[in-house]
Formats: sequence, C-alpha cells, structure tokens
Amino acid sequence: MEIQLREKPKNPIIIEGFPGLGLIGTISTEYLIKHLGAKSIGYISSQNLSPMVAIHESKVIQPLEVYYVKSKNMVILHALADVRGMEWEIAEALVQLYKLLKATEVISLEGILGQNKEINGYYYTNDSTNKKITKSKASSLTEGVILGVTAALLLKDKEMKTTGFFVETHSKLPDSRAAAKIIEMLDGYLTLGVDYKPLEKAAAEFEEKLQGYVEKMKSASKKTEEKAENYFG
Repeated sequence: MEIQLREKPKNPIIIEGFPGLGLIGTISTEYLIKHLGAKSIGYISSQNLSPMVAIHESKVIQPLEVYYVKSKNMVILHALADVRGMEWEIAEALVQLYKLLKATEVISLEGILGQNKEINGYYYTNDSTNKKITKSKASSLTEGVILGVTAALLLKDKEMKTTGFFVETHSKLPDSRAAAKIIEMLDGYLTLGVDYKPLEKAAAEFEEKLQGYVEKMKSASKKTEEKAENYFG
C-alpha cells in the first residue's frame, strides 16, 4: 500500500476505525472528524482496493482518507471501503504510518458481538504503564475475540503502543447508540471535549449516508463481477 500525505504531523496519536459490526469504527471516526474540525491531509491507496470514491461537498473522498486535528495532534484514518481480505496489508500500512510520523499511540475503535441488551464498553492496551486508561470508564477486555484490521495490528508490531476500545453491538446495521458509547469512552480517555450525547441524532444522518455508500459499493461490485463474467463468457 502507498501512503500519500500533504502534511506530516510529529508525534501524533493515530485513531483508526474500519467498517465492521454495527459500522462502529466508521461512524465514530466520521463523528470525530466533523466535531473536531479535522482536515484531510492525504490518503492510503492500494490497487487491491475497489476503484471507487465517494463525493462529499463536491470533493473526492478516498476509500482510506487520512485526517488531522491540529488542536489535538491527532491523526484519524477514516475508512469507507470494504477491506475484507486486506487486513494484513492495511495493518502493515498503519505500522509504516506510525513510524513515519513517530506516533505515540494507535487507538482502534471496534464493535464486538454483544450477548446482553446493555451496551458494554471494553478496552485493551499493550502498555502496562498506561494509567489514564481508567478515565475511559471502560472495563478491561479479559476474554474475547477480536477480528479484522485491529486484530492484525495487535499481532503485527509488539513495539508499537496500541490501545483498543470495543463496544458491544447487536446489529449488522449501523448502530449509533453503540458508537456513542465508543465516543464517550474515548472522550474520557483523551479529554477531547466532544459531546457524545447528540451522536444518536447526528448519526441518523451518517447512517443514511453510510448505508447509501455501502449499497452503492455492493451494486458497483456486483456490476463489475457481471461484466467480468460476460467478458470471459
């Protein structure tokens, strides 16, 4: 994968969120981008990604767009693309980004399958000296299964400081309530000053837009496959 940056912030925190259960990572990162006034500073590209982009406010949004919040020295990787099958490749790109910017930490936002009606939040960190994690008011994830890019990232580079926030979700559809819980935990951890309470209302707009992206991507992929079948007979 290729990292293209117009700016290279020094020693930032990197936050990543990828489409998964409840679209938690995607909703959460988009909410942070909007409410922290993040600006795009580049993108991560790969020929293995489906050749499609989103258009927002007459601007092209890359499948893996990189944003920066100067006031918080925070880099946010926002993903709209379906990255299944590319988890190891993206994790390697994140390791490269971490080293390139000399980042202090990578924070992953992820949904996990819930067993109860309540929305419970959890954390995992490979830094045993991390005392401020308790400010998140999340419970330590002592037992569980993590999938996707976050799992690959945890296995990829032991020298990289990684923290994950996980929230239970009961739906494959966009889950704004669970995303609000993630924002609440992250805000406590980093003292961002982001009000998570309006997320459910705001996320309704995100969900509609994201659902539209998902449907368009599925439709485009299906048409591409049909054309390939017709071409090859």
